[in-house]
Amino acid sequence: MAIKELQIGKNGLTPNFIETLKSYFINHKSVRISVLKSARDSKQDVKNMADEIIKSLGNNYTFRVIGFKIVINKWRKSVR
Repeated sequence: MAIKELQIGKNGLTPNFIETLKSYFINHKSVRISVLKSARDSKQDVKNMADEIIKSLGNNYTFRVIGFKIVINKWRKSVR
């Protein structure tokens, strides 16, 4: 399966974005999220967004920040 891609824009993390992300994990194991310039000031903002996303998704997910992209992977078993 291909990796699904999403973007976070000036609206930031909205409940609608989180619901869309959850629906992508029904058919995909990995999702790549690009954080656009309008949604961030620094790389720390990207890390903070990744932490918020993982908190809203649950324990079966891990993330990796590469530049201004967040790669989220779904695991079968709880990671924490």
